[in-house]
Amino acid sequence: MIHDFLGTPDGESPYYVDPVFDAAGNLYGTTYQGGSQDGGSVFQLANSGGGWKETILYSFAGSDGLYPESGVILDAAGNVYGTTSSGGMYGNGSVYKLTPSGGGWTLTTLYDFPNASNDGSNPIAPLLLDSAGNLYGTASAAGPAGFGTVFELSPSGGGWTYTVLYSFPADGYPQGNLVMDSAGSLYGVAGGCGSYKDGCVWKLTRSGNGWSFTDLYNFTGRGDGSFPVGGPAFDTKGDLYGTTLYGGLQSAAYPHGCGVEWELTP
Repeated sequence: MIHDFLGTPDGESPYYVDPVFDAAGNLYGTTYQGGSQDGGSVFQLANSGGGWKETILYSFAGSDGLYPESGVILDAAGNVYGTTSSGGMYGNGSVYKLTPSGGGWTLTTLYDFPNASNDGSNPIAPLLLDSAGNLYGTASAAGPAGFGTVFELSPSGGGWTYTVLYSFPADGYPQGNLVMDSAGSLYGVAGGCGSYKDGCVWKLTRSGNGWSFTDLYNFTGRGDGSFPVGGPAFDTKGDLYGTTLYGGLQSAAYPHGCGVEWELTP
């Protein structure tokens, strides 16, 4: 154990957080609640004198975002990027950037998800940063059909341009992280999509000025699993791995199964 969260002022209840390290070995993450404003926080843990020293980079208060459920990512300059699942200008979540500034950190909101939006709402997953500085992520709800979107935020003229790459037509609810292959295609999962409504693994490929959606696998809710929540990961051969929340072996005690670890091979 390297740190105990105390609620206020540092934070409480880290959710789907994969801690990340910078080049100096400092660790970054988020808490869902707590912080000085009780809306969640972004923290850093620095290895210092054989122990770890915590610094709160930012505490969310509401209009700037609330309840970050996933962790953060870093760029080469040491800036921190993440999402909040609610709050922001419209209450539907936000994408933010934290920049080191004068011994502290400055928050910039890159995007606020609007009400009744075709853009999506309530982002839960962490972001993905490509080599050109574009950010990719998923919104777990809303969009044209109401079941979530995949989006891109691109630096543009000193600001950021938001683009919906794909909108799930039915029972999507993407909540997990995205991964990108060497060709720039995106891969992810969604918990309720597919032929059986038990989730799917999908791929988005650049096509002209847009993106083409490919359904790679539909979970049946039986031995292969059901409701993938966390996003996939690649191995060195290009195979995809992930987990499902339910499905797999069933018993009287666990009629819906306890989940599986899956592999998807090209």
